[in-house]
Amino acid sequence: MNSGPTAREALLARAVVWFAENGVGDTSLRTLATALGTSHRMLIYHFGSREGLLGAVVETVERGEQEVMTRFAAEYADPFEAGTAFWGHVADRAQIFAPLFFELSGMAMQGRPFAASLREWLAAGWIEALADSYGRAGYPGEQAERLARLSLAVARGLLFELAATGDRAAADATMAAFSDMVAASCQPVDPPP
Repeated sequence: MNSGPTAREALLARAVVWFAENGVGDTSLRTLATALGTSHRMLIYHFGSREGLLGAVVETVERGEQEVMTRFAAEYADPFEAGTAFWGHVADRAQIFAPLFFELSGMAMQGRPFAASLREWLAAGWIEALADSYGRAGYPGEQAERLARLSLAVARGLLFELAATGDRAAADATMAAFSDMVAASCQPVDPPP
């Protein structure tokens, strides 16, 4: 039995990489098909429309990052260590995927239908996942949610700066200082054993 990617999955993976390298903009299916070495009919067959393809791109990128964050949250009892590991993962890919993330996020904020799932994840998904990580470490509900929002805001700002400047050392140092500052000022109510 072949366990490799389906034709749809292979096209989608190539489309994600292409969009990450070139941006979404107003790219037509014909332009994208040519770049991917396929036909626009094949893209329509697999995704239905440009919006369907972009929705699949959003879901693929979102799901991948959720899986990585979940893995780090499970591997590290300390949410600050998990956050540092996740930051490293995100920063390693920033020059390629941050522009795509911010472009798609802008489309989600504009209410584009294909980006609805990303809008939901931007609004609640990261907060819930991060708050859960802080909660498991002993921070009470409201404090865990505030820490999640603060962490997310700092990470998004640093990701934007890193993508714009390419200064990884400064971004990493700032993230480490933020983590140390928050960890020192906020102690869990019931630390895990």
